[in-house]
Amino acid sequence: MSDSEFPGWHGTTIIGVRKGNEVVVAGDGQVSLGQTVIKGSARKVRRISPGGHEVVCGFAGSTADAFTLLERLEKKLEATPGQLARASVELAKDWRTDKYLQKLEAMLIVTDGKELLVITGAGDVLEPEHGIAAIGSGGNYALAAARGLIDQDIDAETIARKAMGIAADICVYTNGNLTVEKIGG
Repeated sequence: MSDSEFPGWHGTTIIGVRKGNEVVVAGDGQVSLGQTVIKGSARKVRRISPGGHEVVCGFAGSTADAFTLLERLEKKLEATPGQLARASVELAKDWRTDKYLQKLEAMLIVTDGKELLVITGAGDVLEPEHGIAAIGSGGNYALAAARGLIDQDIDAETIARKAMGIAADICVYTNGNLTVEKIGG
């Protein structure tokens, strides 16, 4: 199959929500190839503990690429324990400059409970406005929904779950099979 015929992998919506002293990262379980759902229960949110410091990561994009990046991030965090921003910047630098890593197609949302960051292959490490970050196929839908919910008297997990439900209702590449990890609270 030529590149022009390959329908492309789609799937995943990941959201990170900070409210009060709680940060939640939630991700759906859908992986699609073209118009076909290949898997509905993939786990794209993970908890890692490099150097005894809890970090929650969510990824969108190629699974193999994302795992490569998660392994690299874990090594950076082991070298700089408790310094998520520094480790993220070091990962982004490597991702941007290393010829092998440049080909990786994924994005990450990471949090240690204090910081909530989006890491991209363009060399960006972004701290989102309003304490909400979203990536993936339905990311903009989830982001808009969460922004609309953030001022309500509900916790971060409820906001993330409701926003993901709205994204799943709109985006055909997002489902309601959620993995949710929380830090703080």
